[in-house]
Amino acid sequence: MSSKNDTEAFYTKLKAQLEDTTQFPALYLYKFIVPSSEDKIKQVHQIFDNIGAVIETKQSSKGTYTSVSITVNMKSADAIIEKYKEASAVEGIISL
Repeated sequence: MSSKNDTEAFYTKLKAQLEDTTQFPALYLYKFIVPSSEDKIKQVHQIFDNIGAVIETKQSSKGTYTSVSITVNMKSADAIIEKYKEASAVEGIISL
């Protein structure tokens, strides 16, 4: 996403889709790709710490990137989006 307006439009659309298709609270699956740095993976873990998240990681074949899948029970579309915004602060992270 190239600008703040694009980012906000994405989150607005995501919120509408989540509210149309999901009854909250609900399990939600986050998927991220991060550079295979212990520090960056730890940052992602900290974002979802203490909320009952199940976190799985898998390193790419070359070891350059790590896939992080997080399953967690979320209370609302706003709560889901808030975690995406927190995760976007991790340098090099890609949200899938």
